[in-house]
Formats: sequence, structure tokens, C-alpha cells
Amino acid sequence: MPVANTVVVGLQWGDEGKGKVVDLLAPESALVVRFQGGNNAGHTLVVDGKKIVLHVIPSGILHPGTMCVVGNGVVVDPAVMIMELDRLASRGHDITPARFAISTEAHVIMPWHRVLDACREDARGEGLIGTTRKGIGPTYEDKAARRGIRMSDLLDPELLRERIVALLPEKNRQIVEWYGAEPLTVDEIEAWARPLIERLGPFIQDTVSLLHDAVTADKPILFEGAQGTFLDVDHGTYPFVTSSTTLAGGACAGSGVGPSAIHAVVGIAKAYTTRVGTGPFPTELDGAEGDRLRELGGEFGSTTGRPRRCGWFDAALVRRAVLLNGVTHVALTKLDILATLPTVRICVGYQGCESFPAGSLEGVTPIYEDLPGWSEDLSGARAWDDLPKNAQAYVTRISDLVGVPILLVGVGPGRDEVVLENDPIATLTAARH
Repeated sequence: MPVANTVVVGLQWGDEGKGKVVDLLAPESALVVRFQGGNNAGHTLVVDGKKIVLHVIPSGILHPGTMCVVGNGVVVDPAVMIMELDRLASRGHDITPARFAISTEAHVIMPWHRVLDACREDARGEGLIGTTRKGIGPTYEDKAARRGIRMSDLLDPELLRERIVALLPEKNRQIVEWYGAEPLTVDEIEAWARPLIERLGPFIQDTVSLLHDAVTADKPILFEGAQGTFLDVDHGTYPFVTSSTTLAGGACAGSGVGPSAIHAVVGIAKAYTTRVGTGPFPTELDGAEGDRLRELGGEFGSTTGRPRRCGWFDAALVRRAVLLNGVTHVALTKLDILATLPTVRICVGYQGCESFPAGSLEGVTPIYEDLPGWSEDLSGARAWDDLPKNAQAYVTRISDLVGVPILLVGVGPGRDEVVLENDPIATLTAARH
């Protein structure tokens, strides 16, 4: 029986552990597809005790039998992608066009995008959005304005020069006149692009046809999102959001397959809540409590190194994410971090709000439910019965509150440190029917 085509999405503000879950499901997938975002994401994997951070290349690349695809919904910094390919090759991973493809329709993060991103964020002063300054937003802006450069444009040097010559004067006016930074030149941008094109050219392919061939052949596909649900440009805590669609529905537009090809959606939620950057965060813990959770969980951004804001699990938030994504199963990560806490809290709703607050979470007050904690080390747990009763009760309560079953529970950073009540592949396959 074929395995279901599955979308993996984050249900909070990112950093939920999507990479680990993709790595777990990838061996049974013929293809793993990244469908949105850019190198503003960082998926951290721990394999044989060694940490690997991937920013653009899908997490499935660590499995030799899996083809990885960067879809048209992704924005690509060619220099970062090459650096990532080289890092993987140095670890013994054979990356060829037979194993890795970049969509011809993916947009390119150009040097002017990075410059403008940093200049704009600096100019906001105290009103920072909290971007990673990697050019992601300006690239999506140009994509929407129909003035972007796509990966296919890199394959035609004459066309690329024409596009640079046409676009650069406007970009330089902004860079110089608005922000007082140094202008860019056509020659330096061409010099930047030339070696990158030579390296990446063989990987640039018609990925839509590639994916539809897999769908027709009933080969299982895993779709990997980057940022979390509440960084979605439409449904997130706007304006403190990313510049793309992070929801499961974005897997279709960002890869070129239709909705009927998707059979299951796995939503990833951390056993507590974190957020990087500015914006509302109802369950945030200030002071010593937040600091302690940050230290216990190692909550520092894998892309930026920024400390993450930490707080209690927000079931109201995750319940909304389940609705927005059509989630069929939840993977709960980092349950082990809560060990030793005498009490664990779950936000079950917001005061005065009968439904999820439309538009913003600014100023809402959480309603908490307290559960007894546990002191046992969870790192050796591999089955449900290995978990302490209080940990079981916490997971069960979360499942009840968000309204979908728990597929797996993470109890440590390693790829094997997972509690499985049932075989996740068999469970997702059953969801297809």
C-alpha cells in the first residue's frame, strides 16, 4: 500500500522541530519538497551525536534514497545554497542532480535584496519587525510586483544582464537616496553571479513535471514548510510575520501539485511555546522562569543565534493552527525539556474571547490550566508506557484540547529519541483512506 503524500508544518511561531520529523519520515518518502521560505529558516538535526543545520535544502537530503526538491515557492540565495551543498559533501553526502533539484521558477535573492533588508530594518529603529536581514522579504516583494529574477534567468547570461541593467537603477536610488548606503554596480553583481550559476546550473530543473511524474507513479512525497503557522503572511500575527504562505495549503502553490495529491498533514508543536523576534506572545514567561526554560531547551535561533522568547504551551493558538492547516496528526517535540518543573501550565483560552481573536493577539490574557509536573528523565523513553503518568496526562490533555491525535512525542534531540505509540508511517498511510 503506498504511503500518503504528507505535508509537515509548524503550528506555532517556528522552531518547533520540523526538521527532525521530516528526517524521521523521509526514509519512506521518494521525494522531500521544500515549498516556501528561504535561508531565514534553520532546521536542526542531530545524527550520531553530531548537529547538522539545514537552511534551504530539505531535511530529507541525509537519506541516500530520497530525492530532494526546492520548489517554486522558495526564494534562493545561490551563495548560501552552494555553501550548504559543500558542507553536506564534506560530511560524505553525495549530492547530484539525480538527488537534488531546484525549481526553474524559484526566485533568486539578489545582492540588492540583502542590502535593502538590512537598511530597512535599521531604519525602523524601535519598530523592528525582526527580520533575519537575509533579503527574504524584498525578494518576495519583487516577486509579487512581477520584477523578480528567477532561477531559469540565471541560465541565460544575456537575459540576466538585461534584467540587472533594468532593475539596478531603481534599487540603487533606494539604497543611496533613502538609506545612504553604497550603490551596487552591474559588473560586481555579474561577478557575484557567474561562479554561482556554474555550480547550480545542473540542479535547476522543471520540478513540476518531476513531482507530477511521482504522483502518477504513486511515489510518496513529503512536503516541508519552513516557518510556523503564525508567521504566515495572511493568518499570522501581522505585521510580525514572514513574507510567504507558511500553511499546509501553501504546499500546493509552492510546489505545483494540486490539493487532491495531499493525503495527510502533520503539524509540529513544541511542548511549550517559543518565538524569535518581536510581536505578540500571550503565554510568554518573563524573567527567571523564561530564562530557565530557554537554557533548558537551548532556545537560540539556528539561523541567527538570537535568544528565543519562551512561554507555556498555548492550546488556543495551536487549536487555531490545526484548523488553518487541516492537520490530521500532531507531533509534539521537546517534552523532555519540561522535566523537573513541579507544575506545567497550558493556556486553554483567552479571557473575554469566545473565539480566537481576529487580527491580533496583542493584549490578550491567557486562561491557564495547571497540571502536575514530573521529575523523571525522558530521554530513554521509546514507547508510551515508558513515559511517567504525569507526562502522559500532559500529552493527552494537549491532544484533547487541540482536537487531533498525537503521532509521536520527541524526548531528546537525537533522531531516535522519539516516543512512538504506533508506527507513524502506517498511521499516515491509513489517513490516505
